[in-house]
Formats: sequence, structure tokens, C-alpha cells
Amino acid sequence: FASLSRANEKDIDASFRALAPAPKSHRRCHVFLATSPIHRSAKLRMSTNEVLATISRSVEYAASMFDDVEFSAEDAFRTEPEFLAEALSAAADAGAQTLNVPDTVGYATPEEARQRFAYLDGIIRPRHADVIFSSHAHNDLGLAVANSLAAVEGGARQIEGAINGIGERAGNASIEEIIMALRTRADRYGVSVSAESRHLVRASQTLRDVTETVIARNKAIVGLNAFAHEAGIHQHGMMADARTYEIMRPEDVGFEGSYFVLGKHSGRHAVGKRAEALGHVLEGQRLADVFAGFKQRADQIGEINDAELTAIITAVTAGAGSARQDTTYATAG
Repeated sequence: FASLSRANEKDIDASFRALAPAPKSHRRCHVFLATSPIHRSAKLRMSTNEVLATISRSVEYAASMFDDVEFSAEDAFRTEPEFLAEALSAAADAGAQTLNVPDTVGYATPEEARQRFAYLDGIIRPRHADVIFSSHAHNDLGLAVANSLAAVEGGARQIEGAINGIGERAGNASIEEIIMALRTRADRYGVSVSAESRHLVRASQTLRDVTETVIARNKAIVGLNAFAHEAGIHQHGMMADARTYEIMRPEDVGFEGSYFVLGKHSGRHAVGKRAEALGHVLEGQRLADVFAGFKQRADQIGEINDAELTAIITAVTAGAGSARQDTTYATAG
């Protein structure tokens, strides 16, 4: 359980009171102070020496009350690299075990993120071997997840993010995407992730309901279309072996399974398979007629659900279907 504190004793005291009910070993105080030139001059009105002194004082105070202290250098990626290293070194010297390097305004690019973490690791770790570097990325340029993964390549071993990527302005890094990227591409990143990924969809949907926000259907990992397949060639491959078009199992993130969307891009084989699942064995000319009616209706309304498909099959069976342009299909609702 972590409480975020500005770099002053009053905030740290409030954090201590807030976390008092938690077991001592589960309490973290997360202290932050801006370090970039624009923040130093416009917001803090502090010199570099004043910033360093404040970091040392506040982190030392937090470390006297908490066994676990994290320090964040706000707006790290617009901070001079040399001064950023000084600031984080001061925090480590004062007792911070986790050093957070936040891209507060979503300014960085992946290569910059990788280089910055590698640079800081090379300077600070020789004196603080057990320190953990942390990434905290915002999504103003749409690079939060990419920057977080690049940070791992540069030596970060903690990533801060949010389910569904919620957060200030354009949001934070989508933690569900990061978890599955690290797990799916373990061959590249070489790290393990302890998160229980099977709860990701449920967590996403719960947060969606609480915040009354809409999740895009094509949202990676947790969107309704993340494991949906419509194109005929994709559906055919999926029927042969799901690994042809899925690099993750939907069950591993909390979905019940893959979903075939029947629409204008679907092939005859997929339509026949879905009809069979609904209790209708279609072969030869009957399948051809149903598929023709299916294509016509899909052009009109897009996705064909089970009720629509059943209506098409019924119409063809009754002799009123085929592919005539004036054909209409009665559906429930």
C-alpha cells in the first residue's frame, strides 16, 4: 500500500497516518519533487541546490518512518540528464530503495527512454546495487506503453501504469498491455511478471463501470474485439490452429475464448460452421444459397448475429431466400 507525498514533512506525516492500519512491511511512502528547468523556475522557484537539499531532507524523513521509500523526479525526461542523476543519487543516499523516472508529460520516445534508464543505471547502481529503477509514462504522444517497455530494456524493474490506461490528460501506460507484452515476448525482455493476468478483463470491466467510460472495441488485450475474427482467411486459419492468428490465449486475460464475427468479410466455411453449431447442417446448393443471402444481409447491416443467421437459413429453407435482391429476412427484435 503506497501513499504519494510531496517532498515535505506534513505530507509524509499524513501518509504515515493513512497507512497506519497496514502491516509495517506493506507500507510504502512515495515522495516526489519536480526536477526539470521549467518546473524549477515556474512552479517551485528553487535552484538546483535547493532541489537537491529538499530531496535529501524529505526522503531521509520518510525513511525514518517507513521501511519502503520510493522517490520520483517529476518531469524527469525534460530534466538535464546530469542533474537528474544527481537528484536520484541524493534520494538513494537518503534511503530511497526505488527510483522513479517519470515521463510526466509524455514527451519521451522509446529510444530516449531506453538510453536514459541505461545511463542512470550505469551511474547510480555502482553505489546502490539494490536500487530498483521504475518507469512512469504518460500517453500524450501515444507512446506510454512503448516507453515503458523500452525502460525495461534499459534496466527498469518496476513499471507504474493503470488499468485501461486511465490517468491525467491522455492517460498513463495501460498496465494490462504491458503485462501481456512482457509475458508474450519474454524471449525479448527476459523478465518475469507476477501479475495474475486472468483477472485483467474483469478488472478492466469493473473500472469501466465505476468510471462510466467506454472502452474501444479494438482496445488491445481487454477490448471486445481483441480476440474477435471476421476476415475469412483468419477464421479459416483459426479453425485449423488458433496460433495462426492469436499470439495469446483469450483465457489467459479473462475472456472465455475467441469470437468469430460473422460479417461481410467472413467466408463460406465460417458461415457453415456457425450454422452447424446452431443445429443446421448446410451443404452443397443449400450452403451456397444461405451464403449468398448472408452476404447480402451483411452488406446491409454489418455483423450477422445468430438470430439473423437463423432467419436467413429459415428463409432459404422455405424457398424464399437465395440471393434475390428483393429478399428480406424477418429477425427477432
